[in-house]
Amino acid sequence: MAEVEGPRGRVLIIAGSDSGGGAGIQADIKTVTMLGGYAMTAVTAITVQDTTGVHAVWPVPIETVTGQMQVTLADIGADIIKTGMLGSAALVEAIAECLAMQAPGVPRVIDPVMVATSGDRLVDGRAVDAIRSELVPSARLVTPNAPEAEVLTGKAVETVDGQRRAAERLLELGAHGALVKGGHVGGDLITDVLQTTTGEWIFESPRIRTQSTHGTGCTLASAIAAHLAQGASVPDAVEQARAYIMGAIRSAKGFGHGHGPLNHGWCLDRD
Repeated sequence: MAEVEGPRGRVLIIAGSDSGGGAGIQADIKTVTMLGGYAMTAVTAITVQDTTGVHAVWPVPIETVTGQMQVTLADIGADIIKTGMLGSAALVEAIAECLAMQAPGVPRVIDPVMVATSGDRLVDGRAVDAIRSELVPSARLVTPNAPEAEVLTGKAVETVDGQRRAAERLLELGAHGALVKGGHVGGDLITDVLQTTTGEWIFESPRIRTQSTHGTGCTLASAIAAHLAQGASVPDAVEQARAYIMGAIRSAKGFGHGHGPLNHGWCLDRD
C-alpha cells in the first residue's frame, strides 16, 4: 500500500488580480509564501485597481480559469483550495464542477468576496446565489465579513449575537466551519466569531485605527489556508492568521492615496 501523503502546504488560490498589489491574487501569494506555504493560482479576473478604487474589471474566460485549475491540480496537487473574487454564476458553477471532478477530497476555504474595501461591488446577485448553493456546502471554512454574511444568510449582523446567528446559518447551509468577521461592526474591539461542527471560538483584538486596510479579507483567508495546508486545526489556523494580519496592519507603510495595502512582509522586518 502506498504511503499516505501528509499536508505539504500547497494552496491553490482561485481569485482575481489586483494591479495595486494589496488584495486579490497578489495579497494571497505574498501571504501564503510568508507563512511557509506554496501558492498556485487560477486567475479569475484582471482588475484595474489601486488604493482609491476599482476602475475596471476584465473577466478571464471561464475555460481559462478551469484550465489553470486542471493543470495545477493534476501536476502539483493541493492541500487546500482558497477562493476569492468570483464574478459570475457561470464561473462559480464551472469552478464547483472542476473541483468536484479533480479535487473532491481537498478542503476549501471560501472567502465570499463581494465588495472591495473602496466600496466597489465585485459580484452580481446571481453569483452570490451560486456561491451559497455551490461552494458554501462542504466548505472547510467560509470567511465572510459582516455585510457578506448578511447577504449570504439573510441575518442582520450588527452585533456579536448577529455574527453567531449568521455563522449558525452558514453551518445549516452545509459549511463545516464559518468565521464571521467583526471588522465592520462598530466599537473599539474587533470580535470574530468562529463556529464549526464541533464548537465555537471567540477571537478579540483592539481595533487599529488606520486607513491601511486594503486586502484584509483576502490576506486573512489566505493566512488561514496556508496554516490549514500545513496541518493546523481550524481554530489554531484562525488564531495564527489573526496574529499575522494584525502585524501586517500595524506595520503598513502608508502607500497610496486611499485605503493603503498591508505590509505582508512584516515578519521579515523583525530583528
